Amino acid sequence: MGKGERPVISTYATEKLLGRSLNNVENLYAAKTLYASGPMEIPLPRPRVSIVGTRQPSESGLKTAKLIAEALTKKGVVIVSGLAKGIDTAAHRAAIESGGRTIAVLGTPLDRAYPHENADLQSEIVKNHLAISQFRVGQAVTRSNFPIRNRTMALISDATIIVEAGEKSGSLSQGWETLRLNRLLFIWKSLFDAKLSWPDEMLKFGAMKLSDTKSIFQFLPSNRPVLEVVA
Repeated sequence: MGKGERPVISTYATEKLLGRSLNNVENLYAAKTLYASGPMEIPLPRPRVSIVGTRQPSESGLKTAKLIAEALTKKGVVIVSGLAKGIDTAAHRAAIESGGRTIAVLGTPLDRAYPHENADLQSEIVKNHLAISQFRVGQAVTRSNFPIRNRTMALISDATIIVEAGEKSGSLSQGWETLRLNRLLFIWKSLFDAKLSWPDEMLKFGAMKLSDTKSIFQFLPSNRPVLEVVA
């Protein structure tokens, strides 16, 4: 957050945020409580797609993240990402600049910004969109927060797209969690030419190669409201 700013924070059960009950697979790692700040309606609008990737992207990776976010936004898709440097930042900014909506899932409590250079972006998301964290204000920030955050990001998203990521990228934890949850996982086509082992491995477990921004739409759920809302 920006200097001196304190977000207005609401507390939700994960079921309330999603507007439905969780199944046994989802419940295994789901946070019991999520903290949210921002004007976006609850239950969350659909469809929601995570765009994730490396903190040190190539120019091509940044361009691709922007291209995908813009294409999804024009179709009313809510862009989800983790507010990290690189691909995450490009996805959030492209959604905002395209007049769409975005959700930031944080690895820190909502009153902290990481990285610091994204404090203004986080403030903008809190003001006009939505930021979510499973970490209460005052809780210590450790490296383990971020893969835990990735699980939550996979859970609240209808699909995840990995744009650019190396063999040890944190984005892979979200990819595997997406597959465990039986959610849609898309891997951008250029990653199959990068001499990486994980894209082909994830294909074996149900991931799909994404070659253009149009093909994803046939797989996404309707934007109609979920009827089962947990009290």
